[in-house]
Amino acid sequence: MNNRILSYAVVAMLAFAVTSCKQKAADKVSSANMENAVQRDAQQAKVPVMSFESKEHDFGQIAYGAPQEKIFEFTNTGDAPLIITDAKSSCGCTVPDYPKNQPIAPGESGSLVVKFNGTGANQVTKSITLNTNTATGTEMLRIKAFIQPRQNGTFEAPFKTTN
Repeated sequence: MNNRILSYAVVAMLAFAVTSCKQKAADKVSSANMENAVQRDAQQAKVPVMSFESKEHDFGQIAYGAPQEKIFEFTNTGDAPLIITDAKSSCGCTVPDYPKNQPIAPGESGSLVVKFNGTGANQVTKSITLNTNTATGTEMLRIKAFIQPRQNGTFEAPFKTTN
């Protein structure tokens, strides 16, 4: 008999605990909380869009070792501030200079300078990868050129190392 009473007491306590938890959770849902959640979700849906005049540039034929520079212009056509966190090229002969961690407001424009030292052989293509806060997370730019041979007909590096 004592076991039955104990069992009933345990079941009654569990039932009370379950219903009281449900009641408290329902009380926490308020119209103000719902409104805040809707606004937060709408804000998170806003993303920047990085629009370029052109994502590729051809320098044409260039002399070996002739430094080149291209300015890529872009506009934030999205509805949130655009931030470029990093820019890397596919090789050390190409150096990107970008607005580092500077927010570019919707509708505003910016520029990214790509410097190329003109080395390589024949047709070369280099890529620049931008890490951004756009929906895709990255943007890709390309430069290309046809490198003419040096005067002596070789494609040696324009600098020499000494021992």
